[in-house]
Formats: sequence, C-alpha cells, structure tokens
Amino acid sequence: MLNWIQLILTIPLVAAILLQAKGAGLSEVFGGDGNIFRTRRGAEKTLFTFTIVISIMFFSVALLNVITGGK
Repeated sequence: MLNWIQLILTIPLVAAILLQAKGAGLSEVFGGDGNIFRTRRGAEKTLFTFTIVISIMFFSVALLNVITGGK
C-alpha cells in the first residue's frame, strides 16, 4: 500500500520540480527579465510551497515504508 502511495506522490513531485527552471523564476521562463533579485510571488510561491509539501509527504511515506518493512 505504501509503495502505491509513494508511486502516486512521485508524479506531482517530479512535475513540480521540472516546472521550476534552475535558478529562474516563472517570469523568466516565459520571456521576462530575471536579472534582478526578487522574492517569490503568486504562482511561483505557490509552486514552491507545493513542492516542499509534496517532498515532505514523499519522504514521510518512504520512511514509513522502510520502518514497516515494505508491507
């Protein structure tokens, strides 16, 4: 059961990581100027928070999977 939950969590986790361009904000991905330092806002902040939450859930399920022996 935990293996299936872990497998299901990988899809949004990989998608969220791939949507975050390396060192670039979403505005730079769509042609904006990203040469200045700024804080995350709007969709970029939501995506960042979503990535953290999903990664914590994935790690927790993986840890539970190891502790229970993969049952």
